[in-house]
Amino acid sequence: MGAGNSKPTSEHTQHVFAADAPVRFSNELVESLQNSTQSDSTRSRNLELQIQARVTSELEKLQAQEAERLSRASEALSQEPVASEEPSLVEKISDSLTSSTALADKQRKQNMSHSSVSKEIEELKKKLEARKKLEQVDPAVQKAKENVVTCLRMNDRRPLDCWKEVETFRQEVGRLEREFVEKTVR
Repeated sequence: MGAGNSKPTSEHTQHVFAADAPVRFSNELVESLQNSTQSDSTRSRNLELQIQARVTSELEKLQAQEAERLSRASEALSQEPVASEEPSLVEKISDSLTSSTALADKQRKQNMSHSSVSKEIEELKKKLEARKKLEQVDPAVQKAKENVVTCLRMNDRRPLDCWKEVETFRQEVGRLEREFVEKTVR
């Protein structure tokens, strides 16, 4: 006991096996192995590149097939006629009891297509933009704001040096607030 180490050694020992009969290789095989420029790493790299190329080609085939299926499906959907359902008895009775404006509104909703909806959306956008009223910023406030921004950019490591510009900006904003309050109270 104690003659051997309890921990395995970090060195890898090499095992040599002796054959009972001499091993002989042909001269052509030995020469081709010696003259070969490929090593294990280049062979594995080439194999990896071949695998990647094959995977890429298969993915491209799948993407092309899916794109074709998508185009066929969208074409089939766009060519389907809109199914116009016959109104039920309940709908006929409710239509006879409602006003003509409500009936016209209901008919307009049923007749909406993609182009008519998009046209109506564009008209609503134009009306909304015509209603926008943006007030111009007071020039004194704009100037004070620009002075603060310029000072902060010049003193990016020392922003407390811009206290004068910030105070001027606060005074201008305060003046605008007072003017707004006076307009609203009157």
